[in-house]
Amino acid sequence: MAGARLVQAAARLMGWAALAIIGAATAALLWRIGLARGLWSFVGAALMLGAAGYALQGEPSLAGRPVRANADPIPVDPELTALRDDMLGRFRADTAYLVAGDAMTRIGNPGYAVSAILGGIRHHPDSLALWTGLGTALATHDGGQVSPTALFAFRRAGQLAPLHPAPPFFLGLAYVRAGEFAKARPYWARALALTPQSVSYRPQIALRLALLDQFLAETAGAPPPP
Repeated sequence: MAGARLVQAAARLMGWAALAIIGAATAALLWRIGLARGLWSFVGAALMLGAAGYALQGEPSLAGRPVRANADPIPVDPELTALRDDMLGRFRADTAYLVAGDAMTRIGNPGYAVSAILGGIRHHPDSLALWTGLGTALATHDGGQVSPTALFAFRRAGQLAPLHPAPPFFLGLAYVRAGEFAKARPYWARALALTPQSVSYRPQIALRLALLDQFLAETAGAPPPP
């Protein structure tokens, strides 16, 4: 019993020593970068608040354990992101919300990705990029399926730009991800038909359509369509 108390006391002493070192290092760094004298009281208050919290709740003798994230990361294909940027543009006010949505998806929060893009739509209600991105985000959020809400977003994008290849392409991609390959085929075919020969990303759409045709032919036991 006495030995356990001695261990706890030593651990707490080491914790206070580490806290003092952190405080001193923080103060030295702030002094080195030239923090204004009038702000030192705020820094001191913050350090004292942290010390008080440690005094009340700190338990350095407790064993450590790994912490698992609340959400599993969802991979975002960089090639498809680059293709989306080529098709819909980048570095614009509306597409910035797609970047935020990608970040939320990567950390496993597709619901936040949907919220981020909806926030962009409130500011840019006629953005082709955002409605297309919303369809993709909703499909991911709804278990990888082309849900009615996802389909509505893709169709709204198609209404905004009937001759743009992005809405049918990404709708087709959502069907591919859902395992509904036959449903994806006409959308990718339309996306290719809407893409001019001179556009840089046309070969990427053509390649994906060819691979899809090959897969459908192999699964059906028939030659691919011309």
